Amino acid sequence: MMTVLVTGANGYIGSKTVSVLCEKGVKVIAADVAFQNVDKRAMQIYADILTERDDWYSYFKQPDVCLHMAWRDGFIHNSTKHMGDLSTHYRFLHNLAANGMKQIAVMGTMHEIGYFEGKVDENTPCNPQSNYGIAKNALRQATEQLCKENSCIFQWLRAYYIFGNDDTGNSVFCKIRQAARRGEKTFPFTSGKNEYDFIHIDELARQIAACVTQKEVKGIINVCSGKPVSLARQIEGYIKENGLPIALDYGKYPDRAYDSPCIYGDNTKIKRILGL
Repeated sequence: MMTVLVTGANGYIGSKTVSVLCEKGVKVIAADVAFQNVDKRAMQIYADILTERDDWYSYFKQPDVCLHMAWRDGFIHNSTKHMGDLSTHYRFLHNLAANGMKQIAVMGTMHEIGYFEGKVDENTPCNPQSNYGIAKNALRQATEQLCKENSCIFQWLRAYYIFGNDDTGNSVFCKIRQAARRGEKTFPFTSGKNEYDFIHIDELARQIAACVTQKEVKGIINVCSGKPVSLARQIEGYIKENGLPIALDYGKYPDRAYDSPCIYGDNTKIKRILGL
């Protein structure tokens, strides 16, 4: 039976992915500092990966794959923690690879790309415009190099815009649900004209689980829908689908200067993995 270590297992994406992996019959080692959201079928191991340890690989009972999803302040793009934690994330992954880990998959983000218009593939140049994007991009480059040096399979799972039908998480979709629950009738918004690649959290978890349970497709893998949709259209549809008694108040916030007018992922690799 394959064993997958999932760091950040208690997080919004991590907890969903742990459940999908368990459904696939995978032995899951869930690593985090809290476990209230973690599927009970997973083995829970307390681990603060920001601290040092001589051999993390042995501590986690020598799993076949590490799915590294742990990250702080992912929705606060210019938090100082991103750059401060960068070397710690690298040290953790280096420790795993040096001690015997044979497959490392890391959660990436389209914010590594920076300002870009059109379809993003594995060869699209990166010019990140935020601390979050800069730190993730640097970790991607460093992890790819250390995997080469240690004969370790490297997978970088680049996610785009995530939404779901629950109140957890920090996305704009979750914030709209929370505002509606508070009885607010309007939600301050941008112009909504930007087009992004949206993916439901359940589908994202399914794609991530499929990526890490195979070894043939490597490198940068876009976990995405492969289709651009305007932010306004996606959220208006989300509000209608969920019957939320709230309306978007357009133009209350300016569009962020570093957000692309239209950006979406090339889904060729993930379709191959899923057999589509």
